[in-house]
Amino acid sequence: MAFQPPVIVYSTRITRPKTELYIPVVSGVPNASAGSRINMDIRAAVQQLVKDQGSLDDPRAEMQGYFEVKTNEKGVLSLSLYNYAYTGGAHGLTLQRSLTFTVSDGRSYTLAQLFKPGSPYVARLSELIALQIKQRDVPTLEPFKAIRPDQDYYIADRSLVIYFSLYELTPYVYGFPYFPISVYDIQDLIDENGPLAPMAVND
Repeated sequence: MAFQPPVIVYSTRITRPKTELYIPVVSGVPNASAGSRINMDIRAAVQQLVKDQGSLDDPRAEMQGYFEVKTNEKGVLSLSLYNYAYTGGAHGLTLQRSLTFTVSDGRSYTLAQLFKPGSPYVARLSELIALQIKQRDVPTLEPFKAIRPDQDYYIADRSLVIYFSLYELTPYVYGFPYFPISVYDIQDLIDENGPLAPMAVND
């Protein structure tokens, strides 16, 4: 596989009353339309997180947005957007949304689109996560049964990281529960044209 240089990711800061957002902006994409598509998807996701947090009418309310780049190699960009807001009550709430793109065309991928059509990815991933819950003694609110078909994820090096929102699986104090799964444990299910495929190549 030919070397594909990483894209350039820099931060732009947006401030409003009670709000400070650091938003990733991508440049250095060979295909200009792909770069525009990536940046449009990122901005839309940031705006949705802001909307999901609700009103900042409480005099004590505040909001902060930031991001982390998880993968920027082999023609794949995977990142997580975070939004923390205090809107009143006992404590604030952090929301997370992750996006994964193939840089060549700017396409973003749902979890299902990482795998071959019709493959039992939900069952396989759920089985691997259930094993980690047991091994790591993760405290769940209810017995874990299975992931959602569109469960949140990001790609980090040679792993697919499945995660759950606050309160979705574990108590608030546990934070976001993350479950890294080696690409080699799911290699037979991976769509060879998707962003997970390059991570399974030994190079």
